[in-house]
Amino acid sequence: MKLGIVSDIHCNHQGLLRALDIMGDVDELICLGDAIYEYRFSNEVAQILRDRAAHVILGNHEEGFLGPQGVRARAAKWIDPALLGWLAERPHRLELEIGGKKLLLVHSTPWEPRGMYIYPHSSLLERFAEAEADFVLYGHTHHQLVRRVGRVLVINPDSAGDARDVGNGRQLSCAVLDTASEEVLVTDFSDKRG
Repeated sequence: MKLGIVSDIHCNHQGLLRALDIMGDVDELICLGDAIYEYRFSNEVAQILRDRAAHVILGNHEEGFLGPQGVRARAAKWIDPALLGWLAERPHRLELEIGGKKLLLVHSTPWEPRGMYIYPHSSLLERFAEAEADFVLYGHTHHQLVRRVGRVLVINPDSAGDARDVGNGRQLSCAVLDTASEEVLVTDFSDKRG
């Protein structure tokens, strides 16, 4: 099974469309949270993810937008209520079994309290080995990572919408995971907005 992986789209529907084009024909699409940005919603991003039947989890930006402090932002007349409702129903973490392999999808960390930024150089990355999964997929940091930690292959595709990683020249990126071979292809691409 080939899985297309995006994260931290941050309302950049053009970045998402470019990532989908780059990833090509994948069996499943995964979004690791922060499809939206702060108190902004994107009908376009939510529509694409819903139409593709993507496995989507919530990130910290969705938590803020969907929480008590996001009441005014959610009241905007241009927001499609069906898409907002769909996004609000997504979980914070998701365990999947695909192609005989166990995947754990989290936005930041497999442990609570969630929300920490675990960068590629962090010693806390070793804790990902505690997960009862073959693969742990996470986002949040906007930094690429493909690393085996214990028996767990940990993957962070970076961001498909808000480039921050100087390690790849501040380009957007996405990843494709082959669950059978455990090969991961991370592809960088430019943000063509503006």
